[in-house]
Amino acid sequence: MRIRARPTRFHENKLHAEGYFLVAGIDEAGKGAWAGPLVAACVMLPKSAQISGLRDSKQLSPSKREELYVSIVRQAIAWSVGIVEHHVIDRIGIVKANQRVMEDALRKMPVEPEYVLIDGVPFWEPPYKHAFVVKGDQSVFSIAAASVLAKVTRDRLMHDLHRQCPEYGFAEHKGYGTKQHREKIRRHGLSPVHRHSYRLSL
Repeated sequence: MRIRARPTRFHENKLHAEGYFLVAGIDEAGKGAWAGPLVAACVMLPKSAQISGLRDSKQLSPSKREELYVSIVRQAIAWSVGIVEHHVIDRIGIVKANQRVMEDALRKMPVEPEYVLIDGVPFWEPPYKHAFVVKGDQSVFSIAAASVLAKVTRDRLMHDLHRQCPEYGFAEHKGYGTKQHREKIRRHGLSPVHRHSYRLSL
């Protein structure tokens, strides 16, 4: 069985040693989905934070993510969530939408970060000192925390959309391209909350 790496505070500790103490992590959820919003979370944790079992949100069960969500928001110095709706994604494209949702999360932070750690490869220029970390949701403590907040928030939003459009099964697949989702689209066509600009593999 492959052992999954745990996120560490290596990047945060290095920045603390350089004099940056308000370090935030950012990650998104929903970039590859066929329906629903794009969500990003920004999280700033104290050095004393104890969040047992923290992992990249994709490696966790829904119940564990909910448990960690509570622990993260209780211990965070500051946290925020940005949301870009499906119709905006259709209008501006996913790359610009990803930038916008992270900008939204940063703008909503009640405490301004001194440094920002962002999951992924460089694709925009934030107005703060920053670093992009490939697979940061798997390796960086604050980014992993952000991935949990983003995922839980988006899952809750998809449950709301399920109540509006129950025939599509959004509560189960969360808008991603599963076999079940393909069959629902073939049967019912695209809903008003699908990303109509996507070339869906049906």
